[in-house]
Formats: sequence, structure tokens, C-alpha cells
Amino acid sequence: MSFLRRKGPRILTVKEAYYLTPSVIRVTFSGPQLAGLPAGRDGGNCKLTLPSAGQTLDSFVQEIKDGVKHPVRTYTVRAFREDELEMDIDFVAHGTSGPASSWALSATTGSFCGFMGPSPSKVSAFNADWYFVAADLSALPMAAATLESMPRDAKGVAVFEVTSPKDRQSIDAPVGVEIHWLTHDNPMMPSVRQEQFVRELDWPANRVQVCVAGETSIVKRLRKYLLTEKNVSKGDAYISGYWKIGLVEEEHQRLKKKEAIMPF
Repeated sequence: MSFLRRKGPRILTVKEAYYLTPSVIRVTFSGPQLAGLPAGRDGGNCKLTLPSAGQTLDSFVQEIKDGVKHPVRTYTVRAFREDELEMDIDFVAHGTSGPASSWALSATTGSFCGFMGPSPSKVSAFNADWYFVAADLSALPMAAATLESMPRDAKGVAVFEVTSPKDRQSIDAPVGVEIHWLTHDNPMMPSVRQEQFVRELDWPANRVQVCVAGETSIVKRLRKYLLTEKNVSKGDAYISGYWKIGLVEEEHQRLKKKEAIMPF
């Protein structure tokens, strides 16, 4: 993972926070601390350092300088508007059990957190004849940014699994990319709907590029199908597990490292 080299995180300030959909909170950051971020990295990941509940900005900044450990979580830059020095990050609202969701639920104008990154966009080159994109709510910001970066004449299919029909979002995808929305109302239970969907697709014979991310068990099944049964080239595939049912981020990252040598 490649992040901008910098001593400690930038301290970002919230301009506004609101429910984009019933399950997604969009937080818009703004201010001079965003100056110098590279443009064109929408869909790249970043690390957010979260303050303690009720902590003051001065206290948080001092603790960062002193090396005090705070919860760190990985998120996606949904959009960065360089001219306005504004950046959007979307949070899945899943209660107060996790530090990031809890922070987002209480975020208002003037709230703050630490920011490190962003990495390059996950898909930066579009060289295929047809595209397949799949994601759940956790990976939807990356997938949406990828669709919006595609050539306007791109063709393909995108399938998104959300918890409610009301969680559908507006995405500026090429007109030739069909977007399908599936509903799975309990994300804490494994779903097979995306796999069923892709197995029923009329798969083209020409070059295909795929972008797939979401819950690890689902992503594993899709990876195996796409790479071994549909023979998608690994060079044309971004496939990543963003989270795993029952694990917090630190546990999931350790699992990913352990499984890194295993192809499926």
C-alpha cells in the first residue's frame, strides 16, 4: 500500500456530514490541510485516525504529536475536488460498536480526524472491450469512482449489493454500463446473490476487465469463478476483500496477510 510520505496524519476538518442513503453517511472535509493532495485518486484508499469521543482538537493534535495510539481504519476517497479543497468519504452506518461508524454518526461541522493517503486509484487503466464491476456497500465508493473514471464509451455490467432498495445511489457511469442493484438485508449473514447473478450473465468472448470488492467470503467465490472458470487475466482483475463477517479490521488484515500466498 503506497501512501504519501509525511510525518503523521493530516488533521482534517468536517464541512458537513449527512445521510446519503439510510445506510451511508457522507462526510465532506474541507480546508487548507487538503492542499497538496494529488488529484485523480478518487477510489484510492486512505487511513483515518479517529479521536476519542468528546476529545478537543488541541488534545487530539497533541496526542498525535506525542505518539499516542488512536483507532485507525481504512476508507475510500469517494471524490476529491482539488479546486475547492473538498473531499468526500462515505461511511457505512452500522451503529456505535466500531470507532469509525461511531465517529461518523456523531460528525458535524467542525468535527475532525487524522488522514493518511490516499493510495492511487484501484483501477487506473481501462483497456478492455467489456467491464464487470461488483461491490457491496463497503466497496461501493471505490466501485462508483471506478465507473465514473471509465471512458464514456465503455460497455459492461455492474452489480451492487445493498441492504435496502433505498440504498441505491446515483452514479455517473457510462451509458453502456448496465447497473443492477441486489438487496441483502442482513450483511452479517453470507450472501450468494452476486455469485448467482454473475453466473447467469451472458459473458462476452472478447477482453474483459473486472473490478470486484466487498465481504471476503463472497469475493473469494467470485475470484475463483472469474479467474478459473471465465479465464479473466489476473492483469485485468482488481479483486479484493474489504472486510470479513465477524472480524474487526485488524483481525481481517492479519487474515489477509496469512492467506496472501494462497491463490483462492
